Amino acid sequence: MKLYDSPTAPSPRRVRIFLAEKGVTIPIVQLDLRAGEQFQPEFRALNPQCTVPVLQLDSGAAITDIIAICRYIEELHPEPALMGRDAEERALIECWVRRIEWDGIHAIQEAFRNSMPGLEHRALPGPLPLDQIPALAERGRLRAAHYFAWLDGRLADHAFVCGKAFTIADISAMVTVDFATRAKLDPPDHLRHIKRWYGDVSSRPSARA
Repeated sequence: MKLYDSPTAPSPRRVRIFLAEKGVTIPIVQLDLRAGEQFQPEFRALNPQCTVPVLQLDSGAAITDIIAICRYIEELHPEPALMGRDAEERALIECWVRRIEWDGIHAIQEAFRNSMPGLEHRALPGPLPLDQIPALAERGRLRAAHYFAWLDGRLADHAFVCGKAFTIADISAMVTVDFATRAKLDPPDHLRHIKRWYGDVSSRPSARA
């Protein structure tokens, strides 16, 4: 199998960190998103949504969802368990990840893609050309601020997002902080619990993936 990736996009980084935590190495095909390589016919045939990451299996099947990719890798390499060890833990981690995706990653993406000059007709990832809407950029900024306040509260009495262990939820939340920095939406300094947690998780070797 091989992973289609791009170093300039935040979402594929979640998979790279996940693989690094597992100690798993697979071949990687890098796409230059700025040059539009995701829209070329060969890649479009693999993933009509024209987004990365994509995990192409030896069978030829393509997994195009981040959590689905991580779940597949976890099935093959169960240790360390990053998606839960029993039904309850897996369900709770899934809940936190989905909230992080919607309230965090989606909000920051909404602000970023609706305000960056180089994305005038690419307000959403994928092949559909969509114009920027400034009001959505402002809404994204408000959503991101609300998300970080929530995350700080969650981390007030938790070492990690889902309790005592580092999981896919921490990977996802760490990427929101890094993406927010790129979008100039850094968590405010007074959110000290995020600062403590982020210092811990970003010092892990996998964070350099």
